[in-house]
Amino acid sequence: MASVVRSKKSCAVDPLKTSQTIGAALAFLGVDRCLPMLHGSQGCTSFGLVLFVRHFRETIPMQTTAMSEVNAILGGEENVEKGLLTLMEKANPDVIGLCSTALTETSGVDLGKIVRDFLQAHPDFPAAVVPVVVPDFAGALPDGWATAVTRVIEELVAPAEQGGAGREPGCPAEPRARRVNLLPGSHLTPAEVEALADLARAFGLEPIVLPDLSGSLDGHVPETFLPHTLGGTPRAAIRDMASSALTIAVGEHMRGPAQALATRSGVPFEVLDGVMGLAATDRLVGLLSRISGNPVPSRLRRERARLQDAMLDAHFFTGGRRVAIGADPDLLFALASTLSDVGCEIAAAVTTTSSPVLERVPVDEVVVGDLEDLEARARGCDLLVTHSHGRAASERLGIPLLRAGIPSFDRLGGPQAVWVGYSGTATLLFEVANAFLAAGEAHTPGERPLSRGGTKPAVEVFG
Repeated sequence: MASVVRSKKSCAVDPLKTSQTIGAALAFLGVDRCLPMLHGSQGCTSFGLVLFVRHFRETIPMQTTAMSEVNAILGGEENVEKGLLTLMEKANPDVIGLCSTALTETSGVDLGKIVRDFLQAHPDFPAAVVPVVVPDFAGALPDGWATAVTRVIEELVAPAEQGGAGREPGCPAEPRARRVNLLPGSHLTPAEVEALADLARAFGLEPIVLPDLSGSLDGHVPETFLPHTLGGTPRAAIRDMASSALTIAVGEHMRGPAQALATRSGVPFEVLDGVMGLAATDRLVGLLSRISGNPVPSRLRRERARLQDAMLDAHFFTGGRRVAIGADPDLLFALASTLSDVGCEIAAAVTTTSSPVLERVPVDEVVVGDLEDLEARARGCDLLVTHSHGRAASERLGIPLLRAGIPSFDRLGGPQAVWVGYSGTATLLFEVANAFLAAGEAHTPGERPLSRGGTKPAVEVFG
């Protein structure tokens, strides 16, 4: 069991985490015809907008209440009212995600009361307004993502009492045996969300995905421009989640939303630690087979066999290599577990926020800290795994960088990368092994690069 410690520095020198306000806005971007609006200054929204544009390389619909110094002191209720009315007039969204920021939370704004007062004054307001309390100064991106999904469920999913008569309390009415709810974590790319939905469909199941970034931020060229999200989970589908047979949450930080859905509609749930690696994918495939009553398709059996072969091929180049990882908790756990399966030693693990899953990371110690903490612990390692802000540390350490997480702004294709499932895991292992191979091209065949400043003899693989 890993011990979890928190960096005792007075400030973050080189931040690893992204704020939970940004995480909440990202979750709303996975809802169809939605507009996230940050209740704060223009700079609060501009930061998130730039981060998303650099990462996804797409137009991002985000708005702000544009708080000034005077508004912050007086509460900003007028800014919220004007903002909501303007959004409806100009964009006509189905859902507006109203996210707080450090500015408004520090001033003591009651966002829920502001929205209730607004809806009482405008009873015919057609859009659903979902207020979310997500101050920047607490938590990280996964916390904001999970909080936003929970609030969407609480506001938009049909409650159990609306399901019909003659039903036991807490049980969904007329559950559809072939329908499942899929709650993907913030650590999954849009392409990975789509891959998981396709996996469920391979068993004849009908998944409702929330949030569904694969519909809104998958990199397609839209036929028309709309001032809100184009694609994602429709509002009607969110309401219908109450009649699903099961909810599958991916990532420990999605346990809260799954529990909220169960409380509201009675739908049972399963939480998966991850869907990366052989054992984790086996658990998901086994679960889907039991839910559907269908055997595992031959295509998936073939993919599993290919992954086994990929693990065999890769371990000759990954065995004994020291890896340092900096990522959000669930992504850290998934990467560390998968790389450990092919012989890597997780020599350093730094994360962004607290989570129960950290104790199960295959490492002696996990540090809740920043990139400076990661760089200090990565000395002597063979590979650095973190997002694009780790490139400077990679250069100083003289070791390759494998980009993982948000943001990834100095390489193309991050949102379309798939490292989950059998095929996705094989892709990840090949990328890791190739990183080691590329780093060793400058060395003689009889030497294996260890780190800048030292080599060790190559391991003899055959006779």
